[in-house]
Amino acid sequence: MKLGRLEKLDLRTYWKKEATDFTPWLAQEENIQLLSETIGIELEVQSQEESVGPFSADILCKDTINDHFVLIENQLEKTDHTHLGQLMTYAAGLDAVTIIWIAQKFTEEHRAALDWLNRITDDTFTFFGIEIELYKIGDSSPAPMFNIVSKPNDWTKQVKRSTTSQPATDTKLLQQEYWQGLKDFMEAKKSFVKMQNPLLQHWTNIAIGRSNFHLSASVNSRDNSINIWLNIMGEQAKENYDKLYETAYENSLTEVNKDLVWDKMDGRKMSAVMLKAPGDFADKNDWDNQFLWFKDNLERFIKYFKPKVAKL
Repeated sequence: MKLGRLEKLDLRTYWKKEATDFTPWLAQEENIQLLSETIGIELEVQSQEESVGPFSADILCKDTINDHFVLIENQLEKTDHTHLGQLMTYAAGLDAVTIIWIAQKFTEEHRAALDWLNRITDDTFTFFGIEIELYKIGDSSPAPMFNIVSKPNDWTKQVKRSTTSQPATDTKLLQQEYWQGLKDFMEAKKSFVKMQNPLLQHWTNIAIGRSNFHLSASVNSRDNSINIWLNIMGEQAKENYDKLYETAYENSLTEVNKDLVWDKMDGRKMSAVMLKAPGDFADKNDWDNQFLWFKDNLERFIKYFKPKVAKL
């Protein structure tokens, strides 16, 4: 069988200008999704050319799990000091906590600058440096490739947090080990569910691609249960809950699980759909059974609710 040969293209052959060509291309849903998969953060575009005083940031997104702002600055050339300064100005003006700098090529000093920022800031701030390349095979359409050259050191930041605001008790360490085990299990089973990096807490969040909606998996040592929550938040939480309930409830018993619990949470600024099963997370011999339950039901949740959430 004859194999094709990758041909690297000049970025300017496809995107003539950053502002009018590359930025609108990246802001399209399928392309921002490619970036999301690269960095492991589910992004939702809020605006393009967002004003910050006399300047304008290329793309402003939200992290759909925590509603934090994500700033993206694009550069179709080698990185320079001007764009680094712009990044800092825009981040301060927009109160962004995740900064993504995309360029054709990173100089060593600019990569080192992002690495330094990741080292000195706490875990509420993250900086990514990403090089973009363009390839084709024969007469195929050009295909983009994002390559991470600088990213947060999650382990360092988790250790920093565990020694300051969140003491690393034996229970917290076991919870972190549990979520790492679930993440490894999902990846080994090639599940489409993308797990976040494990933290010292009794829950972990899973994005479904929309602000104010996310899934969470949790363990409860008080009643020895494992749980999945579809969390609905924001000013429109009750309205969105009603819409989901009206359109989803009739079929949810067979398509997700017959034991779903719908909880509008009157008096609170959120609502939820929940599923519970027996499970002692401290019993490591039972972890594979618990992980399989999470895998099967998280996949059902996402397949069923994600299209409905996207329409709200």
